[in-house]
Amino acid sequence: MRGSEWLITLGLSPLCWASTLPAEQHPLSDVEVAGTKLSVTRDLIALHKNLTQIESISGNEKEVGDWLAASLESQGYTVEKQIVEKDPERFNVFAWPGKVRDAPVVLSSHIDTVPPFLPYHYNHTDKTIFGRGSVDDKGSVAAQIIAVNKLLSKGEISPDDVSLLFVVGEEVGGAGMRKANDLGIKPKTVIFGEPTEGKLVSGHKGTMQMVVTAKGKSGHSGYPWLGRSANEVLVRALEPVITLGDKLPKSDKYGVTTFNLGKIEGGVAANVIAESATAKIAVRIAEGTPETIQKGATKAVHHAVREFLEGEMEPEDIVELDFGGKGYGPIDIDADVPGFEVITVNYGTDIPWLEKLKGQKRYLYGPGTIFVAHSADEKLKVDDLYDAVEGYQKIVLHALGKGENDKQAKADL
Repeated sequence: MRGSEWLITLGLSPLCWASTLPAEQHPLSDVEVAGTKLSVTRDLIALHKNLTQIESISGNEKEVGDWLAASLESQGYTVEKQIVEKDPERFNVFAWPGKVRDAPVVLSSHIDTVPPFLPYHYNHTDKTIFGRGSVDDKGSVAAQIIAVNKLLSKGEISPDDVSLLFVVGEEVGGAGMRKANDLGIKPKTVIFGEPTEGKLVSGHKGTMQMVVTAKGKSGHSGYPWLGRSANEVLVRALEPVITLGDKLPKSDKYGVTTFNLGKIEGGVAANVIAESATAKIAVRIAEGTPETIQKGATKAVHHAVREFLEGEMEPEDIVELDFGGKGYGPIDIDADVPGFEVITVNYGTDIPWLEKLKGQKRYLYGPGTIFVAHSADEKLKVDDLYDAVEGYQKIVLHALGKGENDKQAKADL
């Protein structure tokens, strides 16, 4: 069913509510499914609007978490708030519509966003929704909830078939998903939501962080030979890093490893020899492991700064490499649901942080494009949001062996 069928008068009731409405103000419809009474909402646009209007920059997810938990409770879900990092202000929202907490299929997205907050705006002319998180990742959150509600309403799944997991901290290290390992659940399938243009993702690059710190010797800029410029050391150290991806192992699936020089700083004034300088680098790994990247980068940097060494000095005396934080190599993902275009992506996800789950199927899918996520022009087409509801339904049914192809296969037996 398309948006025009669900919202006959788009722009009226679903879009005229005040921000962060109490969950009970959503139009709900009672559904009796397998002895379980639910009052689910099918109002995708209003749900998405309420989520997007609430500022939830990483570390400040409490308000949107409280609202989401209240909305799901009002719909008949059992809701559990899982505290993250011993901070009562930060919690994952775990919910299930039936009596079974450990359902075979889990749908998961993140509720935090990157800064800065961008207010919600709906463009009636081209039916486009603007706002921070409208794509990454509240579009997936809303579409997943409505997809489950529709499947329950149509009786195509049981309330005990599914659960929902919405986590904090995805944008800054995955603290929420790391904590989700402690939920004690063992689903057969996890469906992750991220902006994938409505396509199934068969894998994404790995990622790691790299910090290069150059150590200089300060002095007057008129006498540079009396000091050692940390800025010059840093520039020389970064030269081979920029092109290192071309020398590392390549992948037919993911291409080449890339290095993004995200932040560079050093020195105190133009007429002072810089005593320290630092560069922060994000690495997207196409082949191999973080250890492979670390070894290659260390060798290249140490070789590049040789001319600055004096006497018995070693490269470590003038340049320090920090690969702190947990990285990971390329992540292969299941993409066997019929009827979807399949792609790979270069961004990271929460998938590798759900480490305690072994052997389950993993899917990555969602509305919108990553090319507007994190930008000042983050936006989502209404039709793409509705298409995602249909897409999530297909993936859930396939995961449960209830898809059209699965039904036909059983009929052929």
